[in-house]
Amino acid sequence: MNAGTVGQAIGLFAMTNVDDLVLIALFFTQTTALRIVLGQYLGFAAILAIAGITFANGGDNIGVYVPVFATQGVVVYVVVFLVMVGVLCLAGHFLATRPVVARALAKWGHVLFPVVLVGIGVFILVGHT
Repeated sequence: MNAGTVGQAIGLFAMTNVDDLVLIALFFTQTTALRIVLGQYLGFAAILAIAGITFANGGDNIGVYVPVFATQGVVVYVVVFLVMVGVLCLAGHFLATRPVVARALAKWGHVLFPVVLVGIGVFILVGHT
């Protein structure tokens, strides 16, 4: 594995999964860690195996991954991404177990999540015009 490729894979994963961190933190306030981690790995495996199908929260990932996978070593990215799913789950759990964050997500999560998604969308649109 090339260290530059691993670093690029980590950066790509982090940039395309910021929105997932908020969602995962919200999930940690509502269900068990096992269900969340298993769901994340199953869902992410589906995104990596079925790149032609857009999942509700995976469309941005697929749009970025397909061109990269077409020109780079897919195996390195798959391994790094699967490790990073675990990191993402740990970060979400960490956020959700902070009392201030947990209270805010429990009270405002239903409002916060759409606002974060719209904000990311606006950032993407403004950044590309």
